[in-house]
Amino acid sequence: MKLRSLLAMPALRLEVVTGEDELDRTIRWVVTTDLLDPGRYLRGRELVLTGLVWRSRPADSETFVRALADAGVSGLAAWDLALGAVPDDLVEACRRHRLPLFKVPEDVAFATVTEEVVRHLSGARAADLTAVLDRHRRLVEGTGLGAVLDLVGRDLGMRCHVLTPTGRVVAGPRPPAPAALARAFLTAPRLPCHVPRLDTSIFAVAEDTTSRVADWFIACEGDLADWPAERRTLTTELAAIVALERARQNTEHRVAQEIVTAAATGAEIVPGLERAGFAPSTEFTAVAASAHGTLRPGELRTVLAEVLPGTRPLVGLLDDQAIAIAPAAGQDIVAEIQDALNALVPGLSADGIAVGVSDTVTAAGLRGAVEEARYARRLAATRLRISRTPGSHSPVRVVRHDELATHVLLLASVPDDVRHMFQVRLLDPLRAYDEAHGADLVRTLETFLQNSGSWTRCAEQLHLHVNSVRYRVQRIQDLTGRDLSRLEDRVDFFLALRLMHSPGDGSGGEGRP
Repeated sequence: MKLRSLLAMPALRLEVVTGEDELDRTIRWVVTTDLLDPGRYLRGRELVLTGLVWRSRPADSETFVRALADAGVSGLAAWDLALGAVPDDLVEACRRHRLPLFKVPEDVAFATVTEEVVRHLSGARAADLTAVLDRHRRLVEGTGLGAVLDLVGRDLGMRCHVLTPTGRVVAGPRPPAPAALARAFLTAPRLPCHVPRLDTSIFAVAEDTTSRVADWFIACEGDLADWPAERRTLTTELAAIVALERARQNTEHRVAQEIVTAAATGAEIVPGLERAGFAPSTEFTAVAASAHGTLRPGELRTVLAEVLPGTRPLVGLLDDQAIAIAPAAGQDIVAEIQDALNALVPGLSADGIAVGVSDTVTAAGLRGAVEEARYARRLAATRLRISRTPGSHSPVRVVRHDELATHVLLLASVPDDVRHMFQVRLLDPLRAYDEAHGADLVRTLETFLQNSGSWTRCAEQLHLHVNSVRYRVQRIQDLTGRDLSRLEDRVDFFLALRLMHSPGDGSGGEGRP
């Protein structure tokens, strides 16, 4: 189908912002992305959907659009929910790179756009399958994938199941050994493939666009090598239908992102929770996760939602981390997250996942809970790095809130402006001196405290003479009016240094919780 066909779909109400003379481009597939540079995950001729989560400054639009143009993307459809408009810098970047840009109405979900486009793409397939698949699509809209799989079994003699990489059954009857099927899906050198021991063939739902640990898969009884061409074609169509249902289930991403952002910034959150169906008295647990490797942020968000026990977690993205707000159900959430992540380990050979879990709180305590979870995630990431030695590598780490030091809990509960002012008053004189004189007072202070005020060990670690350390420490005391021989002043400096690496300070990497 061509781009101009989008304008004839009344359910979408897309508007052309720029690129009217390029609307004869062909669309091969639809991709939703939150990455600033998604080029390596694109194959060309896609319609890309984005909510502009990647945009933190106007210059980001040039980076994003250039990556799409270089990948041969056919068009871009966008809407910034926070801004309430399509930014001018994005429009100009699309105009420069001759990339057609559509505005998505605020009340039209990306899942709706994906469904409509995929439905039209699928309509161009073999005529002898169209009637059956149209019946299946109508059933998906009415009663879900279970009815689709029932029809496939009755009409075509194919007993099929839809599962997640953890072995959870999404649709269809429970197959024999779902955990074994999930492991085969995660470890197969190539898909689709046949699992002889279970006489089952497995197919990825979105093999070309999604990491296996974040995908769903279809398991059909029998060996695909023995199937006629029509049955093989049907599995491709079935995968497209499953992808539609999965997109439908992800329509709450925008709402979840708003709630997670509000929780992290301390904004009013109760109305959002009520719109999401939660009573004001509901108790929650915050969970933070980061990926170390090739997992993309959107995939990490999917993995986190999958490994959380129970239902209806609200999962969003903050920086490069996935944050979940999950209703507390009284079970040991840490143990269940760990077990679910362990099931994904066979598919994480090049990746690692660090997770932090907060204590249970009411809506009023969610801001502190999110920070508590992010601090716990930071400790999990540290343990993950330490474990990466020959013979001891484990790609997942989960840390609960009660493993944190008491000062971390204290910092998590202090308002942002108070924390910022505290560390500015103590450390800004040192940072200004370092910048003006090329000194290293902040690092010296941190090393001195890490070595419990030992002049000798501090000098050895900094590769300095002891007298040089003494001179620097004296300069620190002169600039701040503090005395590093006093316990109270040492504690203040220690806390200020921790705040320097806390959320909102602008530092990157593992310096952030």
